[in-house]
Amino acid sequence: MNPLALTILLSSLAVGTTITLSSYHWMLAWIGLEINTLAIIPLMTKTPHPRAIEAATKYFLTQAAASALILFSCLINAWQTGEWNFISLTDLPMGTLSIALMMKLGLAPLHFWMPEVLQGIPLSTGLILSTWQKIAPMSLLLQISHLVNLDLTIALGLTSILIGGWGGIGQTQLRKIMAFSSIGHLGWIVIVLKFSPLLSFFNFLLYFIMTAAMFMSLTVTSTTKMSQISASWSKTPALSAITMLIMLSLAGLPPLTGFAPKLLITLELVKQNATLLAAVIMLISLLALFFYLRLAYIITLTLSPNTPNSLLIWRTTPKSHSPTAIMSTLALILLPLTPTILLI
Repeated sequence: MNPLALTILLSSLAVGTTITLSSYHWMLAWIGLEINTLAIIPLMTKTPHPRAIEAATKYFLTQAAASALILFSCLINAWQTGEWNFISLTDLPMGTLSIALMMKLGLAPLHFWMPEVLQGIPLSTGLILSTWQKIAPMSLLLQISHLVNLDLTIALGLTSILIGGWGGIGQTQLRKIMAFSSIGHLGWIVIVLKFSPLLSFFNFLLYFIMTAAMFMSLTVTSTTKMSQISASWSKTPALSAITMLIMLSLAGLPPLTGFAPKLLITLELVKQNATLLAAVIMLISLLALFFYLRLAYIITLTLSPNTPNSLLIWRTTPKSHSPTAIMSTLALILLPLTPTILLI
């Protein structure tokens, strides 16, 4: 892609998110979301492939439907209250607005677009879709968290954790696995949204870091399938080991970063007398743990049939991957922050 066009599109993504984050008027927030949607579509189709065109079309139609729902809800709310700010929301448009934002995030059962879209686009665009594109709708959800229906958040959160674990088990494509991983993590974020918005924000921040680290590692090794990632050890041994640890961090195993949000969310649910809910989501998360452990096993304990006999293969001149190194470090060693968060 032309560097000038790429710069314009990335700037538009940043501007769209910034408009949504800094707005207090629903129309401005909607405009920011629209700029975000339109800016990423050319990035999806930068490699002219039928799968990429299909993914961009599915993404556009889904996001357009969600945006139309948001605009419709805001218009109804403005008609009822005479105001466009975030605070003045009535019960009738609130439900529709919450569902529309969760549809933009890709929460189950409104998740059907996400695995297909992520599978059809390059890893670099998948990184943006799984991390940056979630910031604007998540910020809106956090701002209206005190008005969201508790039953709705629990139902969608539980469904997302279940679908995220169940859907990823039978996959061999890494981008689809990451899509279901994203759905599962967003379920954890949303299920505690009503109880503690600050904890939801902390969970989203760690999800952002871990998912970005995973996508960056896959981009460096150019792996999109299980068969490719099983042969990555002979090419980049250190990065393969780090990728395995990032997967275990995404699974939520101590002493890695991913354990912190699961621990804090479980403690918060127990504190809110939702012990049964905490037990159920911990049991369901074992499904996701299974496919993360399977991936870690494939990376470290299996060798592809086409692996060369020599211990090392000829490598090109190594490049510096500082962002990948920084994100990977953060995705592995942030667990000591947990006591600080508990004090807030």
